[in-house]
Amino acid sequence: MAAPAAPKGVSLCLVQPDAGEVFVAGCFNDWQPAQTPLKPAGQGKWVVELPLAPGRYEYLFVVDGTWIPDPNATESVPNPFGGKNSVLVAGK
Repeated sequence: MAAPAAPKGVSLCLVQPDAGEVFVAGCFNDWQPAQTPLKPAGQGKWVVELPLAPGRYEYLFVVDGTWIPDPNATESVPNPFGGKNSVLVAGK
């Protein structure tokens, strides 16, 4: 029997030069809007590395309290609030 796959780091980046704080919320952190902060990386970029097991994850960024989809996401799905959640796929 093979050991379970170890979580791999998945990097997310958002460019929001005027943001005071940026978080990511998704199914990987029970949609807690202030649990997973992004760090400023200069030139308006915000970054975070998430240790995720292989799979599909829905998420949104929370920029100064406003929930927004990831403009760099290649996939999205409708959410129950009339908007769209971004989708990321962690390694296989």
